[in-house]
Amino acid sequence: MVTAPALGARDVVARVVDPEMPMLTLDDLGVIRSVTEHDAGVTVTITPTYSGCPAIEEMRADIARTLGTAGYGPVEVRTVFSPAWSTDWISETGRRKLAEAGVAPPGRVPERGTGPIPLTLEAPSSVVRCPQCGSPATTEFSRFGPTACTALRTCGACREPFEHMKEI
Repeated sequence: MVTAPALGARDVVARVVDPEMPMLTLDDLGVIRSVTEHDAGVTVTITPTYSGCPAIEEMRADIARTLGTAGYGPVEVRTVFSPAWSTDWISETGRRKLAEAGVAPPGRVPERGTGPIPLTLEAPSSVVRCPQCGSPATTEFSRFGPTACTALRTCGACREPFEHMKEI
């Protein structure tokens, strides 16, 4: 007798942890676009945080392995790049988890008009609050952190260094 999996495929995929930011699930991060159960198995569609994301193969493998362990199969993981992922897709739960882990969550991406996007080589001039003490008196000391989507900052009030997830 074959028993049905205890959780729906969408619920199973929602629990897969991001390989680069393990305080977040791929669902928190907004990477999961769709999960479709069908007679031939499960198809999961994801959009990585950027096209050159080095963790994409690990994400795909983790999704397939987690669904397989939960009793689903075969699993196909599709990657789509349009529309491009945005930090606006991070859930409120994900933003809270980032702050709890000491990573300043990104602000909202400003609305952009249609047409060419101007290129600037300067860092954005946004206020980033310290995730430790909440002070807005922070300074960026490196535009790139341990992952391409983070910057390194220091708080002028509590003097703690921290990561900031950049708005994309």
